[in-house]
Amino acid sequence: MPPRTSLTTPVAIIGGGPAGLLLSHLLHRSGIDNTVLEMRDRDYTVQRVRAGVLEHDSVELLTEEGLGDRLHAEGLRHEGIYLQFAGQRHHIDFADLVGRHVWIYGQQEVVKDLIAAHDANNTPARYGVSDVEVVGIDGDAPSVRFSQGGEDFEVACDFVVGADGFHGVSRLAIPEARRTTFERDYDFGWLGILAHTPPSSDELIYALHERGFALLSMRSPTVSRLYLQVPPDEDIADWPDDRIWDELDTRLGLPGWTLERGEIFDKGVTPMRSFVSTPMRDGRLFLAGDAAHIVPPTGAKGLNSAIADVALLRRGLVEHYQRQDDATLDAYSETQLSRTWQTQYFSTWMTRMLHTFTGPNAEFDHRVQLGQLAQLVDSRSARAHLAEFYTGLPITR
Repeated sequence: MPPRTSLTTPVAIIGGGPAGLLLSHLLHRSGIDNTVLEMRDRDYTVQRVRAGVLEHDSVELLTEEGLGDRLHAEGLRHEGIYLQFAGQRHHIDFADLVGRHVWIYGQQEVVKDLIAAHDANNTPARYGVSDVEVVGIDGDAPSVRFSQGGEDFEVACDFVVGADGFHGVSRLAIPEARRTTFERDYDFGWLGILAHTPPSSDELIYALHERGFALLSMRSPTVSRLYLQVPPDEDIADWPDDRIWDELDTRLGLPGWTLERGEIFDKGVTPMRSFVSTPMRDGRLFLAGDAAHIVPPTGAKGLNSAIADVALLRRGLVEHYQRQDDATLDAYSETQLSRTWQTQYFSTWMTRMLHTFTGPNAEFDHRVQLGQLAQLVDSRSARAHLAEFYTGLPITR
C-alpha cells in the first residue's frame, strides 16, 4: 500500500454544510488556518433544501462577519408568527413582546453565501472525500485520514471539529464507553412542498387542526414552503398535487382567506425526531450541529443551534491560539449542552402543542391543546415566552 500524503492544518473541520463552512469562515477572519473536508460534492451542499428561519442573533452574527449582503437584500424580515386553532388566527408580535425579529432565508442560501466567501478568501475545502477516519483525539496531535481522487491523505492538526451531521463519522470517533445518546421518535412526519406561488400570508402560520398540523412558510416573495403532518412512513406517491393543496386548504382555510396555489416543484416526507449526543467534546475532537443534536423542526432551531455551536468554538479557538487560554474550549460541551436542552424543550413544547396525536387519549389531548393555545394567546407573558425562545437564545461570540 502506498504511503499517505501528509498535510497539516491547525483545525480540521469534517463537514462542508453550514456549520462547517461557517466555522471555517469565522476562523479565517480570526487569522486561524483550517481545512474543510466534505464527503458530498459541492453542488449537493448548495441544493439541499433545509431550514429557512434565522434567529435574531444568527442574522446579527452573519452580518457582522460579512455574510449579510444578500440576506438583507433578498431575505424576508418577520416581526412575528400566526397561531391558528379552533377556526381563528392569532398574531404573536415578536417586535412588541421582546423587541426582536426573525428572517426567512433558506439554509441553501446561507451555504451559497459561505461558499462564495470561501472562494473569495481562497480558504481550503476538499469535496468528495471518502473513507474519513479520525485518529489520535486523546493525544496532542490528532489527525484525519481520508481518500480523494484515488489518493490517500492524512491531515495532522491541533483540533478536529465534527460538523458532518447525524450520519457522519465524527461522533462515532468518540468511544462508545464515553458516549451517551438520548433519542425520541415521533409517530408522525412532515410532508413538505416548495411551490412557485407567492406566499398566502405575510408571516408564518402554525395551525392545529383536527386532521393534523399544517404550516405555511415561504422562501421568497415568489416561492412558498408548506407542510402537512402525515405518518412518518407515508408514501409521497400517494399525494398528487391536487390532494396536497386540498388538504392544506382544509387545515389552513378560514372564511375570507385564500390559499394561493401554484406549481409544486419539490415535495417529500421527513420523519421527526429529537436526538442529543453527549459529550460534545472528547479530547481534541469537538462536535457541532447535527453531529451532536437534532430537534423537531417545529421550533426552527436546527440551523440556529449549529450557528451558536460554531460561534462559541471560534471564540474558544481564538482564545487558545491568541491568549493560550483554554477556558472556553474546556467549557464548550457543558455550555452548549445546556443550550441544547433548552432548545429541545422549546421544540418539544411547540411540537406537542401543535400536532395531532393518536391513541385512546387523543380527543382529551386535543382539547388540552386547545386550552393551552387559548391561554397562550390571552396571556402577554405566555406570548413573550414563545417570542423569546422563537427569536432565539443569546449566541455567545
